[in-house]
Amino acid sequence: MVTTAELPDWLRRLYPFEPKAFPCGQVRLSYIDEGPRADEAVLLLHGNPTWSFYYRNLIRTLVTAGRRCVAPDHIGMGLSDKPQEYPYCLGAHIENLAALVASLGLRRVHLVVHDWGGAIGFGWAARQPDKVGRIVILNTAAFPSPNIPLRISLCRTPVLGEWLVRGCNSFAGPATWMAMHRRRLTEDVKRGYLFPYDSWTNRIGVARFVADIPMRPEHPSRATLEVVAQGLAQFRDRPILIAWGGADFCFGDNFFKRWQQIYPQATTCHLPDAGHYILEDAGEEIIPKIAAFLTA
Repeated sequence: MVTTAELPDWLRRLYPFEPKAFPCGQVRLSYIDEGPRADEAVLLLHGNPTWSFYYRNLIRTLVTAGRRCVAPDHIGMGLSDKPQEYPYCLGAHIENLAALVASLGLRRVHLVVHDWGGAIGFGWAARQPDKVGRIVILNTAAFPSPNIPLRISLCRTPVLGEWLVRGCNSFAGPATWMAMHRRRLTEDVKRGYLFPYDSWTNRIGVARFVADIPMRPEHPSRATLEVVAQGLAQFRDRPILIAWGGADFCFGDNFFKRWQQIYPQATTCHLPDAGHYILEDAGEEIIPKIAAFLTA
């Protein structure tokens, strides 16, 4: 696990938080816990190939508004340990999250989910539905889908995919521009996203998340994802905001429409020209809306 002292100054300026360590068996999960000490918190869950860095600006805004924010880095990602031998699968990530939340003694949890954070977050929520308050859904899925972009499918190809993702950084690297549409990331922000993934060894989690996409019924994580999907309907009585970048190369508007079908009561904010990294691409527009929703 990367400690605060190991973060370069340029990254600390962008990510001015104090990472904490949570033991998950023999490995350590990094997470940030900012804001007032309370038994109610906003739980912000990232996907692949991002890390808690993705939520840095939203966290600042929420903490200023008086909200406690907890944002973990999944094992293999961000500042967490990156073991080379580990059960990198949806079920393991849900178990880790459940253990972390239990250790914090939270009474009420408001979810913000993006990318893989959707399946992981709703997987945890189905186990603790009484703890779940407000929910923010950002360009994600928590249900099986037959759709996968060709460029991601190539990264799943046996042998070739491992070489592309871990050897050539052909997943985390291109994401810094493919996940944007309105604008380009600054060089320092781009470096921030890539900081944890600087070697073959450190890109293990990126590769395993790609491999864990359960496209076929026989995939080891497919049954877990189907259970997650079955649990979604129980949150139709919760306040939900679906904030969506319509220019997402991965989670297109077909996913947005699916979420609308699942949660017809949800408030929606669809930005047709924002990309997958909606908090980066349209942060000045969408972060105030999310903050207002979560502090209502």
